[in-house]
Amino acid sequence: MKSLFLCFSVACFVLFSQVTAKNSEDIRCKCICPPYRDIEGQIYKQNVSLKDCNCLHVVEPMPVDGKDVEAYCLRCECKYEERSSGTIKVTIIMYLSILGLLLLYMVYLTLLEPILKRRLFGHSQLIQSDDDVGDQQPFANAHNVLSRSHSRPNMLNKVEHAQQRWRRQVQEQRKSVFDRHVVLS
Repeated sequence: MKSLFLCFSVACFVLFSQVTAKNSEDIRCKCICPPYRDIEGQIYKQNVSLKDCNCLHVVEPMPVDGKDVEAYCLRCECKYEERSSGTIKVTIIMYLSILGLLLLYMVYLTLLEPILKRRLFGHSQLIQSDDDVGDQQPFANAHNVLSRSHSRPNMLNKVEHAQQRWRRQVQEQRKSVFDRHVVLS
């Protein structure tokens, strides 16, 4: 876990150091020129400063000659665009890290938690008889077993207790709705 944190810290440091230096692809001027006489409309992009963001500096090669250059450039719409690729990289890395952690948690819940519960509670408690399927949760006495177990950390005991309390509440609500036909209003 410490090595994962160290790798994440180093990656963040490298990305934040790159944020300070502007990349040539982070700034550009984009000119959109509509069709003019027999010339098709085109989009021109060039890495220039804000003061040079106009048709004369961006449109290369110029598709018209002589006095038509001014008329062609008046029709072109040039916009200066700036972005922060460092911020984009950091955001993507954070998104992928969170997604990876959620994936690991899903793997834990689907694969490891049932195995750990079988070891902790015993295999006989997991199997229900045919008569009481749906009447009782398979881990209804988990809190009693956990309170006797001193090998697990205190926080896991609290979480397990909260889960069991929630399961009992859900079971009671099911009984109220389906057996007694009482709905909360």
